[in-house]
Amino acid sequence: MRQILTKLKPTGGFAHVVHIGLNALLPIVVFILVRLNNVFIQVALAIILLSKWRMLAVNLRYWPANIRANGIDLMVGMSTLIFMIHTTSVTWQLLWVVLYGAWLIGLKPMGNTIGVAAQAGIGQLFGLMALFIEWPAAPAYGLVLGGGIICYVAARHFFNSFDEPYSRLLSYIWGYFAAALIWILSHWLLFYGVIAQPTLLLSVVGYGAAVLYYIDHFNMSSKSLRRQIVFVMIAVITVVLTLSNWRDRVV
Repeated sequence: MRQILTKLKPTGGFAHVVHIGLNALLPIVVFILVRLNNVFIQVALAIILLSKWRMLAVNLRYWPANIRANGIDLMVGMSTLIFMIHTTSVTWQLLWVVLYGAWLIGLKPMGNTIGVAAQAGIGQLFGLMALFIEWPAAPAYGLVLGGGIICYVAARHFFNSFDEPYSRLLSYIWGYFAAALIWILSHWLLFYGVIAQPTLLLSVVGYGAAVLYYIDHFNMSSKSLRRQIVFVMIAVITVVLTLSNWRDRVV
């Protein structure tokens, strides 16, 4: 499958230069469309989706795998669009343009373990942030379904970089855990600025678990190091839960 995806991406010559140029142009086009009028937001979304046409330029039986492999990139693109829509500050919108460009040109092409793990972490963070920013008053089942899918896709992306034989099972477990946590916290949906409490907690637990898996996979783990990571995770979660204002639905 990696060979098929590689063939769809130019790796040198004029085609490679054009590919980089189009990636650099995409965030700028999205920014211009958002600034023009709300009517053009659907056009911006369509352009982001059309930028992934290569994942369907293969035999039909490869579509599910390609869509899953490109899920993180789609989440980052659509999340960036949502972030731009929900701010009227040109400065912030330009910042998102720069970050999206850095993602497309710098981080997304990385295929090493660290790069893929970073892609998964950023994809999950952006996806969850966008979900709660765009749909804070959604029914619980909508948030649960959306959050579960986002975390499943991120976990599958992460584990595939390690050739983990149980990647599907572990991804389902993480998606189920995220969905269950969101279902509980959706009854007291708290926000810290623009970050919802489920996003913060899932990021802490997810990143901590990812680090533990990484150091164990490469035999870098020790009992002391594991204890330190777990202690930091528990400490952050305890502070968040203790200092939260549970009397209000939205803070």
